[in-house]
Amino acid sequence: MSDDHTPHEHDLGLSHDLPTVLNRRRALGLLSAAGLAAALAACSGGNNAPDSSGGGSTSNSSGGAGSATAPTAATAVDEIPEETAGPFPADGSNGVDVLTESGIVRPDISASFGGSSTVAAGVPVSVALRVVDLSGETVTPYAGAAVYLWHCDQLGRYSMYDDEIVDENYLRGVQVADADGRLSFTTVFPGAYPGRWPHMHFEVYPDEASAVTSSGRLRTSQLAIPEDACTDVYATSGYDNSAQNLRRTSLDSDSVFGDGYSLQLATASGSVDEGYALTLTVAV
Repeated sequence: MSDDHTPHEHDLGLSHDLPTVLNRRRALGLLSAAGLAAALAACSGGNNAPDSSGGGSTSNSSGGAGSATAPTAATAVDEIPEETAGPFPADGSNGVDVLTESGIVRPDISASFGGSSTVAAGVPVSVALRVVDLSGETVTPYAGAAVYLWHCDQLGRYSMYDDEIVDENYLRGVQVADADGRLSFTTVFPGAYPGRWPHMHFEVYPDEASAVTSSGRLRTSQLAIPEDACTDVYATSGYDNSAQNLRRTSLDSDSVFGDGYSLQLATASGSVDEGYALTLTVAV
């Protein structure tokens, strides 16, 4: 595969996926005043959820990659948008399937597993998610939900697809939410490739058994990374062309996030030296 990541037909964003998006988004107005109050009470206990006005934040005052605390859902009572999985999901939908491989359920996804132990290079980052359930009258933690997370490496390549790393399966993994809906991954900061804002992909399943058989998927979406963190990371060695690619796009012009990203823009903390922590609430 060439290094040119021109958007694939499966990575075209809103115009491609609009019918699905409109069918699956849940308007905030559907919640009654009593239901909303109960939802906020049920999910209170922190202020790490993304800014509902659309702005994530970056702060260098907290710890590094190992210190992420999964956010509450106090400001994210709307469903996380349904998005394209892109052309490199490795979930069996377009060829290779990493989900059925023994070892895919793991918190640290920075290294390959199985036939290889290669560790992906890059600035360390932890990703803390809290999955919440909107199917009832109130927002509740989705205990036992499984999330499959994957993203490109520091050069913008996807394991199992790009020719140079086709035999690697790093930067892919599954984690299961605890009783409070929380789960986390340890990985490396992804690069920026042409045509896309820096992001991570994820799929949400009702439980681990569903995830490892690619069945019963609840949601496919993407996490956007705040600009300040990207700018700092891409000034370091190893992230070839990422700074230039970042300058050439924006969240508003991105093919996926351009229609709105308030529920997908993670909160970032940390630094290049300490590593970064990304947090996001995922409501399904």
